[in-house]
Amino acid sequence: MAFFGSAVDVLKVLVIALGAGLGIWGAINLLEGYGNDNPGAKSQGMKQLMAGGGVALIGTTLVPLLANLFS
Repeated sequence: MAFFGSAVDVLKVLVIALGAGLGIWGAINLLEGYGNDNPGAKSQGMKQLMAGGGVALIGTTLVPLLANLFS
């Protein structure tokens, strides 16, 4: 079961990194939308920023529960 625990830890890091990357990409789009006064880019950037935060939250809360699921 040590392998499964380490696999869950790696999955947790990957999901958090994916969420952080999506959040950073959304922040860049949001700032670009404010710079160009483009409401479409602002909307897309905010959606990506919130989605990235949600994915990172899933990585910190739900993925570690997988280790307890099969223990």
